[in-house]
Amino acid sequence: MTYSKINNLLGWLTFSIAAITYILTLEPTASYWDCGEFISAAFKLQIVHQPGAPLFLMIGKLFSLFASDPTKVAYMVNLSSALSSAATIMFLFWTITALGKKVSLTTNTPLNNTTLIAIMGAGLVGALAYAFSDSFWFSAVEAEVYAMSSLSTAIVFWAILKWDAHADEPYADKWLLFIAYVMGLSIGIHLLNLLVIPAMALVYYFRKNAVATTKGVFSALFVGVLILGFIQYGIIQYLIKFGAYFDLFFVNTLGFGFGSGVIFFAILVIGATIWLTLYSIKKRKPVLNLAMLSFIFILFGYSSFAMIIIRAKANPTLNNSNPQDAFSFLSYLNREQYGDRPLLYGQYFDSKPVDTKQKGNIYVKGEKKYEIAGQKQSYEYDRNTLFPRMYSDDGNHPAVYRDWMELGPQESPTFATNIGWFGTYQIGFMYMRYFLWNFAGRQNDVQGIGDYTSGNWISGIKFLDALRLGDQSHLPDSITKNKANNQLFFLPLILGILGAFWHFKYSQKDAGIVALLFFFTGLAIVIYLNQTPSQPRERDYAYVGSFYAFAIWIGLGVFAIAQWLRKVVTPKTAAIGATAISLLAAPVLMASQEWNDHDRSTKTTARDLAKNYLASCAPNAILFTYGDNDTYPLWYVQEVENFRPDIRIVNLSLFDTDWYINQLRRPFNQSAPLPITMQASMYKTGTRDVLFYQNFNLEGSQELKDVFEFITSDNPEAKVEYQSGRSENFLPTKNFKMAINPAQVLATKTVDANQANAIVPQMEWTFPGNYLTKGQLAILDILVHNKWERPIYFAFTVPNSNFLGLDNYLFSEGFALRLQPKTKATIPSESPLGPTETVNTKEMYTNMMTKFDWGSIKTSPYLDPESEKMVFLSVNKFNELAKNLIFEGKTDSARNVIKECLKVMPINTTYDSNFALSKYELVSLMYQLGLKSDATALLKQTENLVTQELDYHYSIIQGKENLAGRDIQLNLFVLSQFVEMTKQYGENALHKELDGKMKTYEGKFGFSR
Repeated sequence: MTYSKINNLLGWLTFSIAAITYILTLEPTASYWDCGEFISAAFKLQIVHQPGAPLFLMIGKLFSLFASDPTKVAYMVNLSSALSSAATIMFLFWTITALGKKVSLTTNTPLNNTTLIAIMGAGLVGALAYAFSDSFWFSAVEAEVYAMSSLSTAIVFWAILKWDAHADEPYADKWLLFIAYVMGLSIGIHLLNLLVIPAMALVYYFRKNAVATTKGVFSALFVGVLILGFIQYGIIQYLIKFGAYFDLFFVNTLGFGFGSGVIFFAILVIGATIWLTLYSIKKRKPVLNLAMLSFIFILFGYSSFAMIIIRAKANPTLNNSNPQDAFSFLSYLNREQYGDRPLLYGQYFDSKPVDTKQKGNIYVKGEKKYEIAGQKQSYEYDRNTLFPRMYSDDGNHPAVYRDWMELGPQESPTFATNIGWFGTYQIGFMYMRYFLWNFAGRQNDVQGIGDYTSGNWISGIKFLDALRLGDQSHLPDSITKNKANNQLFFLPLILGILGAFWHFKYSQKDAGIVALLFFFTGLAIVIYLNQTPSQPRERDYAYVGSFYAFAIWIGLGVFAIAQWLRKVVTPKTAAIGATAISLLAAPVLMASQEWNDHDRSTKTTARDLAKNYLASCAPNAILFTYGDNDTYPLWYVQEVENFRPDIRIVNLSLFDTDWYINQLRRPFNQSAPLPITMQASMYKTGTRDVLFYQNFNLEGSQELKDVFEFITSDNPEAKVEYQSGRSENFLPTKNFKMAINPAQVLATKTVDANQANAIVPQMEWTFPGNYLTKGQLAILDILVHNKWERPIYFAFTVPNSNFLGLDNYLFSEGFALRLQPKTKATIPSESPLGPTETVNTKEMYTNMMTKFDWGSIKTSPYLDPESEKMVFLSVNKFNELAKNLIFEGKTDSARNVIKECLKVMPINTTYDSNFALSKYELVSLMYQLGLKSDATALLKQTENLVTQELDYHYSIIQGKENLAGRDIQLNLFVLSQFVEMTKQYGENALHKELDGKMKTYEGKFGFSR
């Protein structure tokens, strides 16, 4: 059998192994984060968040057509990721074998059976190691863009090696044109693929120049970066920007219709491209010809973005940013919704703004022409630095910067601390930690925050303190029993390092190309992202390109081991032995360790709990949500599975934009428009974006209707003039009230008739902020004009700061808090979680006991961190309902609630001590309700987790100062409460045991009860 046939067959074998693996572990429905949004948008060809992924959505739509019913749509879209990932593994195999064969030929090694075994073994080891790597496997089994993006990277890198192998043959440049087309297509998936260009530039340079010089290498690298920049900015952004400003000129100056300038500009570009292409042929300029043809093929691929404009004009349900004209489309592509960050020069986190700088007009589409909605502005600061890394003053970011870099409360960062943050956090914690997850081992899947027990690589704490492990005999269950505790013993890492050394020794040029790919898809992304602290989730998926490059070296490690083995055995035996050893050391070990934490084949948590959010609401409700995970899964179950389409979901994170408010004023599915009375001109971009509070010393609370009419009035007397000369509306008071008509409230069933006596004559509340945003203004509009006709809810995961001060009128009915104009009972509580929410026990009991679908949450072999968080948020809801039932004297119902909680929640198989408070409160309620044996069993299990954590922490930090860490304090508090609880409920022997432990820990940690 020829080399080519063997290579092809084994390549397809790796595809089959990967495909089977990913299909067996595929999540059957939507998962958390962007997946629910992507599946919903693919199913109906809608518009996702900026900057869009139109080709991904169209491919997802194609796969969805094979779904037998709507509940299988998510599986089919997930399958597109699985097959894309499997194809990535196949192309990686062919890439490794191509590099291995090239080294063999350049070292005059004959292509005999021995060499063939080594080459194919290298391909199998490297490809399968990447197939079973943690980060890549995670994206392979869900509907995210990173699987298809990785496939694009794999194809173009494989294709450049194909060109390299056939560059001297006629028509070899077809491979370069193929690469250009795939890169154009990849823009419609994700931009990560473009980072391969500098490495490909070196391949081209080395192939065209027999003798490479340092100047030539750097020149080729510079050209590669220029090409990357040209595609990233010139094609993707500036083509659209020029088109937008041509349209501005044609519409506003020449009086033509919208889109006329874009059409004229497109004709110019097409004409110029055709002329230059013909000129290159006529004048025999091959480089220019190749450049023009590549430009054309990139544009062909990039044309997938036409889907965004076409579908935006159709006004689908999900239509993020509504990019249907030139300027809104430009804003969409530029991700302007997310703001920007300094990269090469900018402020420190404690710098003070001293001035503002105008950066151009903001144009929006008007009735007949484009209108100026405001100015793009940026701040100028009193202190700036080159290469700013510690720049964000948002939220808790300054506190984390100070804590991480050990800065005092008033100490300002310097360039040295700035670089220190870059090295230890952005590189060490946010890149090297992820890299070592994949090739050294992973501690657990708890999101890392820089402490000792959360999300480190297998022996890491903070990267620079990685070898300080503490007493290994005290490793807690939160580490050892976590399914993501993956012990790889550094073997894949060592194999990759050996492969890299071998590659540089025998083929320095090719090794340099792989190293460049490794750099640009790893550390270059670190520099570009300039990540702030307290990320909402782990970001390892952004760096899988560099893990791909390292997997090439893992494969080539077979050659290094074979070379050593030849000293003691025959070359053929050495090749076979090296392949076998490497397969066991990397892919086999990785698969055996990581299967259980990547097997999502029975996990339906995101879908099931999304239904519980919606099931908490009365018919025709308005439900305010906040983040990705309490919005996207809800969109999925509504848009795809048609579950509770009567509810209008309102994402508060998007509600401050005019396009989103406009969408919500239209009917969706079976949901009526929101009762918003403002005209679009009253909240368009640049109008009432922010209404600042001006204290007019108004006495008492003001009627909300009057306040709303005042702040939406165009009367000059209702505005104040700022230093810029612009007059704006303002908020004259923070104290609001709404008169309540009991008959109306009862007629709309906002309050049950048996609670008529609880209805308040008027609602009074204080707005907590110093300014009112556009979305909050829309909420006030709804409150004034809804007239209690539609139930209003806030998802229970919405931060209290987004309640607008209405906390006293929100009543839990499960996973949602209902706004009701009635008095709130004061329920005494000694819970460490603070006062309980007041609940509508009748509705909440019905919802949680009969309507909620808990699905596979208890039986799934693996729950991801987001699902585990939802487990304990759900436990808190059971606790909350039981406490309120006890307060109302309904102990039998409370007991049923706790039994249901124990039945459906995987309480005994979760080991994260961060949830110890939830378990403690559950134990307390179980004792109160007479479930003594179950309570004692759960107490012992929780106490065991708590003491394990304390022992481990003490083994790490003993002898050091500052022992008052949050985790330590939390666990000590829970243990002290267990001591009191066992005394209170007559568990004398257990009380004595726990009291002794507590005294020991008090001495160790200086804790006092």
